[in-house]
This record gives sequence, C-alpha cells and structure tokens, in this order.
Amino acid sequence: MLNQLIQKLISLKQEGSYWDFKKEWYTSGKKSDLLHDIICMANNLDNKDAYIIIGIDEENNYSVSSVVNDENRKNTQMLVDFLRDKKFSGGIRPVVNVETIILKGGEIDAIVVKNTNNTPYYLSEMSQGVFANNIYTRVMDTNTPKNKSADIHHVEYLWKKRFRLISTPLERVKYYLEKSDDWIYSSPDVSTKKYYKYFPEFTIEHDYEDYRNGYEFYLFNQTDSNPSWCNINLYYHQTLLFSTGGASLDGGRYFTSTPFTDGISLTSRHDWDISFKYFIKDTLEYTIHKFYFSPDGDEASHSHRSFMECMLVFDSEDEKEAFKGYVSSVWKDHPMHSHDIWTPYIPEIKGLRTEVFEEQYRNVQILKNIFGEFKRSF
Repeated sequence: MLNQLIQKLISLKQEGSYWDFKKEWYTSGKKSDLLHDIICMANNLDNKDAYIIIGIDEENNYSVSSVVNDENRKNTQMLVDFLRDKKFSGGIRPVVNVETIILKGGEIDAIVVKNTNNTPYYLSEMSQGVFANNIYTRVMDTNTPKNKSADIHHVEYLWKKRFRLISTPLERVKYYLEKSDDWIYSSPDVSTKKYYKYFPEFTIEHDYEDYRNGYEFYLFNQTDSNPSWCNINLYYHQTLLFSTGGASLDGGRYFTSTPFTDGISLTSRHDWDISFKYFIKDTLEYTIHKFYFSPDGDEASHSHRSFMECMLVFDSEDEKEAFKGYVSSVWKDHPMHSHDIWTPYIPEIKGLRTEVFEEQYRNVQILKNIFGEFKRSF
C-alpha cells in the first residue's frame, strides 16, 4: 500500500504539503537540513503521515536515482538515534521510520514521518542551525525558513491539534478518557455516570441489563463468578457517541468493558475450533477498559489480574490476524505449551456445559503461551 502511495506521489511530478523529494541521502554537512525537514513534515498541516522520498531526481523528469550505493544511507534506528540526541520541547520527538521501495529504476527510500497529535514539535535548544523555540511547518511545497517561525494561525492550528480541538467529538472523548483522574461523578448518589471536568458536555455512564444472565469462561477465574452485565454509553451533550458492553465482575470489585471474541479454524470449515477473548490497543473499547481500572486496593487489582489472565491484547488488528495464522501453523505442537495450566473451579450451572468453559479457559492459556513465542519471533 505504501508502495502504491509513493508511486502516486512521484507520478504527480511535484512536491506537496506532506511530501518532498531528494535525489540522494543527506550528507554529513546537511544534518541541519535533515532535522529541519523532519520537523516541518511532523508539523504538516494536512493531518497526515508525511514522506521524504529519497532517490528521485526532480531535474531529470522525476526519474529514479537508486540509493543502493549511497554512502550516507540511513535506516530507521539511525534516524531514531539522530533525533534522540536533539533537545525537543517536553522530550517529545517525531516518530519516523525508513521504508525501502523497489521500483523499475532501482531502490528508493522513504522517510515516513508519522502523523500524531503531539504537535507542534520544536526544539528547546538550538541544534545544527535549527533554532530553539521556532515552530516550523510546511505550506504547499515550502518549509518555514530556519530563522523564522510559522505564521501565527498555523501555530494555533498545531496547538489545537495537540489538545484535540480540531478532532471530532468521538476522537476527543477517547483522548479525555485517557485522563481518568479528570472525570467526576455527576452526583454523590450516582456511581454510574461521570463527566469530564474541563468539558462537562462529555459524559460516560452505564446501565445494567436485568435480562442478561449469561456466563463467559473468564468469570470463573474470579472469586465471585456471578456477573452483572451492562451497557456503557458515551455522550456529547445529548448525542450518543458510542456504546459498548460492560460487566461488573467479582461481586462488584472490578468493572470493565467487555472484550471482543474471535476464533481460529484449524480445518477447511469456517467454524471455530478455538475461540478466545481479546482487546486491541488504541481502540475505544480498550481505552474504556483502562479508564475503569483504578488500582486503589488489593481486591480490585486481584480481580483485574484474574480478568487479564484470560485475555489476549494485540497491538493492532493486523497483529491479531498474523497471530491467528501463526497458531494454525503450530497448533499441532500445542501440548508443549500446555504444561502447568491450572483450571479454576467451575460449578454446575443448569443448562450450561461445564466442560465447554473448561476447554475455553485451557485453550486461552495455551494461546497466551504461544503468543509470547509469537511476539519473540516477530
């Protein structure tokens, strides 16, 4: 996908507000330009990942000038080390990585400058001709000069971006939920509704479902296995922004959003042979899960730990899918990951098959062991 995007940008035969072309890598005498270009791209006004595309000769009809033998060529770690040595305000540095793309005329490199909300990036100490406290950006195909700061309305935009003031209400509430200490109960008598103290139009509340009494295998890893299910709702004024499931576990000692469910088929059939519960980092569901955990005592911490013993936590959807493929390839050897797995006591419940819960619990412990191996391998 990156390959296609870079080729599309090259085909435009012009630079733009979030991409730039270089014929060759920056020499040792142009470290100042490298630093300045990265900062400008990190502060781009398009709210997008930015690209410094190296190996494109603008003066020769934007043809490929292969970087294979470029003695100044850098990889991701070298760029990370380069930025780490610089004094950025607040210690917050641009996030970069180098991707190599093979085209018909040879290899080119793209410095990918990730889009984040930590703008504006700027130095707190002057470095290699890049001034301290100057805020640089990029307008059309032109960087802010090193000896100047960006226009005030562009600087204001970058600060608004940091504080999510240009974000949608749903994006804003996700950011605010990461600051759980800034949420207040709506009244002393209501423990199910909170508002964000700086923008009280954002609220989170949950209401219990009297009609649901189902069980999940992870409940039996708690001291009290009886659940109380609920809906968790996020509001902006009176508008419902988001809704997800929630559960009060272990007799009310611990509250969380409910996890996702997925499974793995080990045959050509489409049904699952193994199922598991999981979260994905940086999703709203996982943010809510973290929001409700306040380790203010041994009971809550114990319940939280018991809950997470039954969960897989992935960095991304892509990692989850890659893990499922990995499990399919190694499951034949799963007994080697089954040692010392303890199964909690699961009482007889009318209408439910105890052995199914036992199998689900055992399988997820095996999967967690395999997941550790998977993370070490990739």
